[in-house]
Amino acid sequence: MTRLSVNINKIALLRNSRGANIPNVVQFAQDCERCGAQGITVHPRQDERHITRKDVYALKEVVTTEFNIEGYPSPDFLKMVNEVKPLQCTLVPDAPDQLTSDHGWDTIKHQSFLQEVIAELHSNKIRVSLFIDPIHEMLEGAKKSGADRIEFYTGPYAERFLADKKNAIKDFAEAAKFCNEINLGINAGHDLNLDNLKYFKQNIPELLEVSIGHALVRDCLYVGLENAIQLYLRELE
Repeated sequence: MTRLSVNINKIALLRNSRGANIPNVVQFAQDCERCGAQGITVHPRQDERHITRKDVYALKEVVTTEFNIEGYPSPDFLKMVNEVKPLQCTLVPDAPDQLTSDHGWDTIKHQSFLQEVIAELHSNKIRVSLFIDPIHEMLEGAKKSGADRIEFYTGPYAERFLADKKNAIKDFAEAAKFCNEINLGINAGHDLNLDNLKYFKQNIPELLEVSIGHALVRDCLYVGLENAIQLYLRELE
């Protein structure tokens, strides 16, 4: 079964808007696990507009499922990840002022840099995934860089899904087949939701994990946390 990792950035954003500790990010992560989530994802950014460095260290003490830290591999980010030692680190090519992730790595242009970073993370027994577009050359570059997995940037799929889901999934399905051929694990994330998740899962062979935050938190407002997580798990069966 494909694992569901809940991205809790939006919970931290809501907390930060009032300057107190409500909602409690650590408690929310524990509640996600209690309700069936199989992982917790955070993406701390340099401006700490949602998840903070303090949150990351606090979550390490309580998360009992898979802890996944996403972000751009700056020196301070790598220092934090190597100290926390999550099960997985997802490297994302974000600019410091970027609102949200919207493209994958150029693994050819940045191959030497990625090789060094991945080797450093591997030395601390941290699994590494690269945020990437469904392009064969970029997938080959990810493999050569030493990545264990890739995380498909699924924004374009979600954007085109309602108009033409067969064409929306085509590039991802072909790229997933290639990943399986070169023994590169497959994760996915960005704008996946209850409308498009099941079809994506059905057409991506050996999909290991999805990271979902924004849509799941939205659904929590309507049906509650436990119901929302169960609905997403059902789509992944």
